[in-house]
Amino acid sequence: MDCAINRRAKFSASHRYWLPTLTEEENRERFGLHIQPHGHGHNYVLFVTMPGQVDEAGMVLNLSEVKHVIREYVTAPLNLSFLNEVWPEFAQTLPTTEFIAYTIWQKLAPHLPLQSIVLYEEEELWSEYRGESMHTYLTVGSHFAAAHRLAREDWTYEHNCEIYGLCARPNGHGHNYGVEVTVRGEIDPQTGMIVDLVKLQQVIDQQVLKPFDHTFLNKDVPHFASTVPTAENIALYMAELLQKPIAGLGCQLYRIKLTESPNNSCEVVLPITRPKNSSARSKTQAVLVG
Repeated sequence: MDCAINRRAKFSASHRYWLPTLTEEENRERFGLHIQPHGHGHNYVLFVTMPGQVDEAGMVLNLSEVKHVIREYVTAPLNLSFLNEVWPEFAQTLPTTEFIAYTIWQKLAPHLPLQSIVLYEEEELWSEYRGESMHTYLTVGSHFAAAHRLAREDWTYEHNCEIYGLCARPNGHGHNYGVEVTVRGEIDPQTGMIVDLVKLQQVIDQQVLKPFDHTFLNKDVPHFASTVPTAENIALYMAELLQKPIAGLGCQLYRIKLTESPNNSCEVVLPITRPKNSSARSKTQAVLVG
């Protein structure tokens, strides 16, 4: 039976976004404060996932050996470094979260069986690379506060209470929602990005966060006047709102994760759009985790 193991590692490093082919004004417009001459730093957290068969020792791989490989080829050269200068790849392509994850895969692939590389630049920004050519995934986390009531107008109060429990109370209740938006795209060979992060955040703000924040969803968001604002329905509606604007930025909306409480979350995974000559299959999934 197949199994997969995960190894976490950490490193601290700085980087700078600057393209010599652009003027200073163009760089500033594109990258903002990221162009500062001495760069800026992050405490990166790396997760390496490796698949395989469980051997007679009860292991997929010897984690002690895995630790040494990751240290030798990744964390030792990257820790306390200025990324733009540490690896030759970063002299050609900016060391964005996406491109760092991609490059780490290239460094480890000759030594470890890899399923995915996930790199956190900060708590609400991370990238995942799965070995799909130059395509990778970028996730942005956000949050909003809102109230809702779970009830159908065509059901009696008693029946709503049977289905939704205390959530059917007439005056509703509130949550501090967490939202994760994952997009998929091809890494630009110069910028190292799959999407302009500032523009992506603007789309999320305009389409979802501002319309939903500090509202009573049933009353203030027209869509939920006729649709019960469960976590599943909220996530599906967010996907509907974001899909086209994100496509306009040159990448694909891949996943929406909505966290309603520490105990309840919902994920909507969209089909991956591939070239017509691709034989790879895509899947749509909606998962409620409770």
